[in-house]
Amino acid sequence: QVQLLESGGGLVQAGGLLRLSCQHSGSLFTMYTMGWYRQVPGKQRELVAQITTGGDTTYADSVKGRSTISRDNTDNMIFLQMSSLKPEDTAIYYCQARHIFTALESWGQGTQVTVSS
Repeated sequence: QVQLLESGGGLVQAGGLLRLSCQHSGSLFTMYTMGWYRQVPGKQRELVAQITTGGDTTYADSVKGRSTISRDNTDNMIFLQMSSLKPEDTAIYYCQARHIFTALESWGQGTQVTVSS
């Protein structure tokens, strides 16, 4: 059973910088595609960024150019660094792990990010 624990959320001023972390507690971290999603009340959860086992990355258009997702295969962690934050980035951010063969997904509890204007 994979457990994911996010950290790094909080209140940030518009234009500021944020770094989210996610600790993957299961084994075989390198068998998982990892991603960051976000959700605001009343809306569907949306992909923010994803990183494959090989390090290939995908970003939502809304964060492209001001976000970087990375993974540390030694410490079983992923990170999301976001700059030039906007009030519309306010959401709960979730870490996701998806097994590359079984496609089973695990989710973290989420961390609140609030960007003040």
